[in-house]
Amino acid sequence: MPTELEELVEFLHHGNTQIRQIAAQELVAYSTAEPWLFKRNQLEPVKDLKLLIKDYAPIAKNALTILVNISEDQEVLKDIVEDEAYLELLLKRVTNQAEENADEQCMLLANLGKSPSIKKLLTLKREVPKPLSTSPIAIDQLLDCFVKGSAGSYNKHADYDYLSYLFADLAKDEAGRKHFLTPRKEDTNIVPLTKLVVFTEHKSTIRRRGVANTIKNTAFNVHDHARLMAKQSEDGVGVLPYLVLPLMGDEEYSDEDTEGMLDECQLLPPDKQREKEVDIISTHLDTLLLLTTSKEGRERLREVQCYPIVRELHLQVEDEGVREGCDRLVQVLMRDEEGEEGDAEVSTVAPRVQEVEEDEDDQIVEVM
Repeated sequence: MPTELEELVEFLHHGNTQIRQIAAQELVAYSTAEPWLFKRNQLEPVKDLKLLIKDYAPIAKNALTILVNISEDQEVLKDIVEDEAYLELLLKRVTNQAEENADEQCMLLANLGKSPSIKKLLTLKREVPKPLSTSPIAIDQLLDCFVKGSAGSYNKHADYDYLSYLFADLAKDEAGRKHFLTPRKEDTNIVPLTKLVVFTEHKSTIRRRGVANTIKNTAFNVHDHARLMAKQSEDGVGVLPYLVLPLMGDEEYSDEDTEGMLDECQLLPPDKQREKEVDIISTHLDTLLLLTTSKEGRERLREVQCYPIVRELHLQVEDEGVREGCDRLVQVLMRDEEGEEGDAEVSTVAPRVQEVEEDEDDQIVEVM
């Protein structure tokens, strides 16, 4: 005999709107406490929840919240991400300028990023949603949502911040890294990553964290380091100022330290704020360390006076992880290169970084 909770789940497909609304609202709490409830009868509740995305906005919001919370389960995740009709419905609503629950749908997409199957977004063609985008490719459209959502200029109900976690997961794969670093003929030859790097000092912690991890994951392609560091005016990404500026506060530097610094890092305002989240600082330090894999990268970071900036960061931030990251980077920057005179011991640098470690953006999104 079914329990009261199991009976409540059955009401998700009830013909009465009020009953569906009450059931969805009551079940939100159980999506974190009793996620097994939604796997009954071969995932029948999940199928009901996917249909409710088309229901009235309050019901759809609760249904999406439940899906976000239970998508940590691999069986549920597989069911959602491999349902092509549902994925198209999700994309259609995310890119809809009037969609009230777009942010909840972005949270779900962020969790779907944990599945290898989500790579289909890199090549999936769909109708171009004007005036949002000029590209028929799903990931390009989501990038446009993310960019326009930063100032609320596309959908007044959404900021699209959680899409940055999806981008970070896609950038763990070679195909994703290639997409983010390849000029898009569908978008006036813009390199997608150049759309993202500008948000490393955005007010949203979620957006900053996701973008930081996206940049870090693209930096695992050593052969692309020169393009990453080159200025955008030179057909590069120009990533260095966006990595270094978040590490800087209002401290003053000597003329010797300042000479050679990136233009963006000089004459900073007296109220300049350093990144407050230590995990994001550590991510930027990891990215800079990745860029030292080649001799050219090490020389470039020395040339733009990265050392004094990292030195001040080490002094100002009392976090063990940040200080360890500073120490690792400084050891690479301050040592002598092979063949140069000096007392520093030369260590071998691996020609290729083999894997992307688990990052902060790997956390599954939950809605409480």
